[in-house]
Amino acid sequence: MNSNPSYRRFADLSVSEILLNSVFLCAIGCGYVFALANLYYTHQGRDGKPGLSMDDIVIAYHGADDKTRLESALNGIMEPNLRYKSDKDVIVKWIHAGADESGYRNEVAPILARDCQRCHSPDINPGLPDLTSYQGVLAVAKSGGASLPALIRVSHIHLFGIAFILYFIGKIFVLSEINVFAKRALVVIPFLAMFIDVFSWFVTKQVSWFSHVVVLAGVLMGMSMGAQIIISLYQMWFHRSQPPFSGAM
Repeated sequence: MNSNPSYRRFADLSVSEILLNSVFLCAIGCGYVFALANLYYTHQGRDGKPGLSMDDIVIAYHGADDKTRLESALNGIMEPNLRYKSDKDVIVKWIHAGADESGYRNEVAPILARDCQRCHSPDINPGLPDLTSYQGVLAVAKSGGASLPALIRVSHIHLFGIAFILYFIGKIFVLSEINVFAKRALVVIPFLAMFIDVFSWFVTKQVSWFSHVVVLAGVLMGMSMGAQIIISLYQMWFHRSQPPFSGAM
């Protein structure tokens, strides 16, 4: 027991604080579920098969020897954006034929202009591959996974955004009454998992089997973050020295 009078537990919170903490944690939990759904739809099908597999993760970061980055995207996240499914075959055939400039201008460019350039334009999304020019398309019509600039861009967004979320979840969770060593571990583990996750993206770009670390780190972060949310919600509402609505308003 800490004798510091400023040290607080969930039992010391007002109803307003409990409600604020609870809706925040529920919103984060729902957001995480949608993030997983987005992850699924972003990477699934890159190997040409329905569903998300380890091969899809390998292709996303490391690339595939038998598929270019553009082919992998057309098999995955970009396929629903094509107005006609036959257009994918046109682009793939062009790639396999050597990706010449005349074929690009006559067959590929009209498809990309109609279905892809509203997002893949340097004026709109400078972080995405440029599909408005032959040179830009040619850069992704080669084998290989995510580019280094793309990984750096996603990494800084990931670290800034997730770090804030984990901090506020942890600030609430430290008010829980559990074993102090377990509490300290649960506060630190998601941050460590986040660092490992981001670091493993860059390693997987060079070493394909490291994709397993990407998945394990993501699972570890999700489980530890989920444990903090569940424990916090349970103790705020069902494991207090006094009922939630009997304290200060």
